[in-house]
Amino acid sequence: MTSLNSKIIARYREFFGKMVVDAVLHLDENLNKEDIGIKKISGGSATDSQLIEGVCFKKTFSYAGFEQQPKNFSDPKVLLLKVELELRAEKDNAEIRLENPDDF
Repeated sequence: MTSLNSKIIARYREFFGKMVVDAVLHLDENLNKEDIGIKKISGGSATDSQLIEGVCFKKTFSYAGFEQQPKNFSDPKVLLLKVELELRAEKDNAEIRLENPDDF
């Protein structure tokens, strides 16, 4: 808690101190702090912050043809990623068009 001295969160030291300790305790034996992510969302107060065990997505996916894509899945296959799931702009502006959602 002594390291939480910024003027924004200093008055919430106990709240965030406990959250940081809990996050570190959720790490595996390698204690890689890169495995802890912080996502900022506009609005609300500092005490609305929460620790989420696992991976959390707050995204609105919309793209051409997304209305035809299935919105729920039965018996999905789950993939564990250790990278950020963000689309990055390609320098060549490559584009792939799929006619059938199964091709994806």
